[in-house]
Amino acid sequence: MKVVYTEEALRNLDDIGDFIRRNYPTISEAFRLRLQFVVARIAKWPESAQEVADQSGVRVVPLIRYPYKVFYRVANQTLEILYIHHAARDAQL
Repeated sequence: MKVVYTEEALRNLDDIGDFIRRNYPTISEAFRLRLQFVVARIAKWPESAQEVADQSGVRVVPLIRYPYKVFYRVANQTLEILYIHHAARDAQL
């Protein structure tokens, strides 16, 4: 399945990466690998993650080990990563 990132998701990743590099530089690579693993898993099994109750067609998957959640949807055989938020932050599109 093709994976695409929205502009918002790319901005989220830039911000998260900056934060991690500044505050926890030793986990930067581990975070990147975990994100790749999770995205590959949901690309293979897109319906395996929990649906977001108030956002039709949107699913969310935690990055386990890191306090972030990946929000995505699937359309026309494309996995669209919508945004990536800290788990303590409210989800908003």
